[in-house]
Amino acid sequence: MAEQQEKLHIVVFPWLAFGHMLPFLELAKLIAQKGHKISFISTPRNIHRLPKVPENLQPLVDLIELPLPRVDKLPENAEATVDIPHHIIPYLKLAFDGLEQPLTKFLERSKPHWIIYDFAPYWLPPISSKLGISCVSFCIFSASGMYSFSDFFTRKESESPRSKGIPEEHNENDESGVSDMFRVLRTSNGAQVIASRSCMEIEGEPLKLCESIYRKTVIPVGLLPPSLQFSEDSNDENWNTILNWLDKQEKGSVIYVAFGSEVTLSDEDFTEITMGIEMSGFPFFWVLKKQNTSSVELQDVVVNNSGKGMVWTTWAPQMRILSHKSIGGFLTHCGWSSVIESLQIGCPLVMLPFQNEQFIVARLMEEKKVGFKVERNEHHGKFTRESLAIALRSVMLEETYRSEAQEMSKIFGDKELHQKYIDHFVDYMEIHRPTMKD
Repeated sequence: MAEQQEKLHIVVFPWLAFGHMLPFLELAKLIAQKGHKISFISTPRNIHRLPKVPENLQPLVDLIELPLPRVDKLPENAEATVDIPHHIIPYLKLAFDGLEQPLTKFLERSKPHWIIYDFAPYWLPPISSKLGISCVSFCIFSASGMYSFSDFFTRKESESPRSKGIPEEHNENDESGVSDMFRVLRTSNGAQVIASRSCMEIEGEPLKLCESIYRKTVIPVGLLPPSLQFSEDSNDENWNTILNWLDKQEKGSVIYVAFGSEVTLSDEDFTEITMGIEMSGFPFFWVLKKQNTSSVELQDVVVNNSGKGMVWTTWAPQMRILSHKSIGGFLTHCGWSSVIESLQIGCPLVMLPFQNEQFIVARLMEEKKVGFKVERNEHHGKFTRESLAIALRSVMLEETYRSEAQEMSKIFGDKELHQKYIDHFVDYMEIHRPTMKD
């Protein structure tokens, strides 16, 4: 019996993108709360940019730094997708693959029970198997997105993936030497179990479909909604500036605009968005990272003539902003994390997806009537300032979207519900722990 009481040691190894690292860290903290030891592995610069682990969990969560190998064409200090333009990402994958040897040495030395990994390390399952370590493939996307990708990847017939919002590039070998498809299939096939950032209440059917396509257990770990317990920091000048501006706006009148760190807007898209927001007539708070656009003078171009807008070009506390009473809607690219954050507090969505899973999430949320999707031309896929203004006005002026989003927050924001999913997942890892070999 004593053997059963021994706490687990779990290695957590996300892909080098903050949209991946943050949900992996959230999952790691929730597992650590159950008393298990976590080794969270990334590169030095990424580890230093992550949010601080709460003090009570620090003894259980080790942040392990593995230096990223140098690769030609990858700029120095580029350790995450946010550091580089899109076309350089294959070189980041090549550098990531260079972590195989140091990670293997770490695993040999530390002998964990489980490793929770992302889609990228296709080389890891055979190493783990040889060392007697069990594997979880953790998908940070929606179960609907996960199913659409897997269905496309495993389909024998040739079918255009673009109709599903899946670009051809995922199917082709890139400068890293392998395709994303190869990575996904290897990592999922090599796992004992697949974990999904989802819940039955939102995606019951897609989760069942994922089990049938992967032919293995798929465990929803809940939506991992971030904490709304904001640590107030009186020295945070950035937040004070944002708060002062938001406080001056009327309740529910402001559009929050953010497209994540991965979307790069073309000049044409940028212009249509700025003009569409202006046409809508609402004040806006736009988090516009430099990488989001190729336009140079961001401030001059964006702040409209009526002076109704604020543009923010550095990191912004998204949950805090969305929680503010002046925010009436969220103009979003429909990244799964952003959608979860918005619906957790019942803020309706103006949906402008650009790539991959974003189209699938937008369709799912449209079905649930918690937002309005910006119409794109079905032939060339472009949207216009007019179609954006229509979507913005619909969400900001029609009560239906707000009331449906607030109703949905009862699921998205239900901490107890999502904790039950974590409990079930951790129980699974405890019951199926590998028999450790000396």
